[in-house]
Amino acid sequence: MTEKTPRKKTAPEAGAAADAPPDIDFEAALAELEQLVARMEAGDMTLEASLAAFERGVTLTRQCQTALRTAELKVQQLTASNTLEDLDLEELDDN
Repeated sequence: MTEKTPRKKTAPEAGAAADAPPDIDFEAALAELEQLVARMEAGDMTLEASLAAFERGVTLTRQCQTALRTAELKVQQLTASNTLEDLDLEELDDN
């Protein structure tokens, strides 16, 4: 029997661990982002911690942008037709 060596994480796997759960709400993501910014601005983080915080911040920023874009589209649809239609979220990823 051969012994398996630990597999090195690829870039997508390494980033996936830092991603927030998909059901995190906008307010929670924004609050966490604000906390990260405050910690980074304090300037007492190591380079590694700063990089991890920056990476997490990028993820949270993208989640907030997606939530805002989705809300904006819903408002536009409600205003235009006075009804709420289902959104195709795959179309949002193309923008």
